[in-house]
Amino acid sequence: MLKLRWSPTSPYVRKVMVMLIERGLEDRVERVATDPWSADTDLPTDNPLGKVPALTLEDGTTLFDSPVIVEYLDSLGDRAPLLPPAGPARWTALRLQAVADGICDAAILRRLESMRPDGEKSANWMERQRKAVARSLDLLEAEAASLEGEATIGGLSVLVALGYLDFRFGHEDWREGRPRLSAWFAKASQRESLQRTAPPV
Repeated sequence: MLKLRWSPTSPYVRKVMVMLIERGLEDRVERVATDPWSADTDLPTDNPLGKVPALTLEDGTTLFDSPVIVEYLDSLGDRAPLLPPAGPARWTALRLQAVADGICDAAILRRLESMRPDGEKSANWMERQRKAVARSLDLLEAEAASLEGEATIGGLSVLVALGYLDFRFGHEDWREGRPRLSAWFAKASQRESLQRTAPPV
């Protein structure tokens, strides 16, 4: 079996879990609960970067990070691919995935900075990350039409990123001033793979 280093609060892990469900591959993967922040974690034996997700293949090779893992998973099984073939649709999907991952990157950096002791945290750094997320959300609002239609890794990644904002920054309403993105999220997030992978309350 494949072995997935897994954490229930990681948006990158959630993206991989969404892909597993969409591809019908759940029964081929052993999930290994992993706390990447634990001082005694053995995660670096699978991923020297010390991050989840990490997917160990049957031959012992370990893949990371999430864009690489989802591309590998998309090559398995016989369902319609979530990464379109070469051409404009593929670049749109990969671009959306990059924006979504960037939102998660900035949100996580902001959250980690906010958890540092008083006197060590940087308000400027947190504001920089907040603005990066806001600009990315504005882009998605402007290009909301590209999210419609058949599911791709791009749209699924955006759903995961928006869900992460609700999870960690629920006190800040990203929906305000973004009606098209908000309407799309409300409908698309009802997809089974998103409902089954929602972060813990």
